[in-house]
Amino acid sequence: MAENGKGWPRGRLQWVFGTALILALGALFGLIFGNLWIGLVLAGAVSIGWLIAYESWRGRTPDMNDEDDNGARL
Repeated sequence: MAENGKGWPRGRLQWVFGTALILALGALFGLIFGNLWIGLVLAGAVSIGWLIAYESWRGRTPDMNDEDDNGARL
């Protein structure tokens, strides 16, 4: 169903669970150190990195393998 660009992409559920876990851990970290907002902001930043790494790991861009590219890779 997700092959035509519509619907819920396969494998996205693991990312959602990982993000929820990161946010919960960030909230716990914030509560332990006395500032919930700092914990949530840090967890939000980590979850953006988690999204980038997860989508990169899934390999949704097969044409991106350029042997002449010496740039930064995730």
